[in-house]
Amino acid sequence: MAHYRTSVQSTRSVEETFYYLADFSSTAEWDPGVADAHRLDDGPLGVGQRFLVNVKFGGRILPYEYAIIDFDPGHRVTLQAVTPLIRSTDTITVAPSSHGATVTYDARLQGRGVFALFSPLLQILFNRIGERARHGLQNQLAK
Repeated sequence: MAHYRTSVQSTRSVEETFYYLADFSSTAEWDPGVADAHRLDDGPLGVGQRFLVNVKFGGRILPYEYAIIDFDPGHRVTLQAVTPLIRSTDTITVAPSSHGATVTYDARLQGRGVFALFSPLLQILFNRIGERARHGLQNQLAK
């Protein structure tokens, strides 16, 4: 399983930061590996809400349907996408800091089936993808 964890600072309030990130359609604004993203249903954010995130990979666009599987309003949200090749689980935690909020982003990517054999290579690739996303997230949350 590939794992990437990072923390970034937000100049926004805890609540504003949390709801911005819990609405996973925002990934298109800060993750350079995302071509576009949008919500698939209406209503308040919470367990069961779904998002389509189209990820750029090797010159292709791969669709990932994420669903919120854990939701602690204002504090933590966990989203998960499952495809025939991978299971992607992202947990975002937001806590108060002296100048706004601290975001901890914990992403896990698990290969499925034959793809599970490529975990060591997946970790190297995931680290690169994670660093690009971290820079984008830090820049977006500093606005």
